[in-house]
Amino acid sequence: MDQTTVLTIMLQQANSFHPVVPFNLEKDKLLQMDFTAANTDINEDLLLNTTAFSDYVNKLLQQNNCTYGIGGYNEHRTIYSRSKVFDAGNSSEEPRRLHLGIDIWGKAGTPVFAPLDGSVHSFAFNDQFGDYGATIISLHQLNGELFHILYGHLSMADISDLTVGKHIRAGEVIGHFGPPPENGGWPPHLHIQVIRNMQNNIGDYPGVCRYSEREQYLKNCPDPDLILGMMEYAE
Repeated sequence: MDQTTVLTIMLQQANSFHPVVPFNLEKDKLLQMDFTAANTDINEDLLLNTTAFSDYVNKLLQQNNCTYGIGGYNEHRTIYSRSKVFDAGNSSEEPRRLHLGIDIWGKAGTPVFAPLDGSVHSFAFNDQFGDYGATIISLHQLNGELFHILYGHLSMADISDLTVGKHIRAGEVIGHFGPPPENGGWPPHLHIQVIRNMQNNIGDYPGVCRYSEREQYLKNCPDPDLILGMMEYAE
C-alpha cells in the first residue's frame, strides 16, 4: 500500500476536523460550480475581466441562495486560459488545466480556520496574474503520517507577520479570502489542497497540472473533501 493511500485512509477515519470555513448546515447552502467546457456561460471576455468574473460568481450564488460555491477537484477546467501562468513555454505543448484542489467561492474577508493542529511550513506572495496571490502552506502529522495543506488566494494581512514553524491550533483563524489585488486576480475564494510530498517546494506547489500528468499529481494530492466534508451538501 503506497503512502498516499495510507494517508487517504487515515483522513477518512479521522472524521474530527474543524470546519475550514463558517458553514451552518441548518441555514447555509452550497452550490456545486462547474468551470469545465460544459459551462457555456464562460467565455474569454468574462475570464479576462476580473470584475465581470466576480459578478458572475456572485450572481450565481445569489440566484441559488447559496453562501458558498464549491468544487473543482480533479476537474479539467477551461478557466485557466485566462492566465499565461498555466501555459507551456511553447505554444505547441500541453497547457495546465486539471485542478488539484477544491475551491470555495464566497465573500472577500471570509475567515479560514485550521482543520487540525500543525505548524506553518512556508508562505509566499505568488503575485503573477492568475496565480495564488497570498499563500500559506501548513504541515501536519496524523498517526505518524506527515502531510501538508495549501491555502491559496488569501489576503496579504494573513502573511504579513507570519513566521515559518509557527504552531497552528485546530480552529484557529489562519487566513481570509483575499480581494482580487491580493489573491492573484481572481473572484474571492479559497483554494485548498492536500499535499503529501512538497517535493522541495517552498510557499508554492502546483494547484493545476497537465492532464497527461494527472495520475502522478493526484497520487500526491488526495481529495481535500476528506478534510472539508462539504461536497455531500452541495446542490
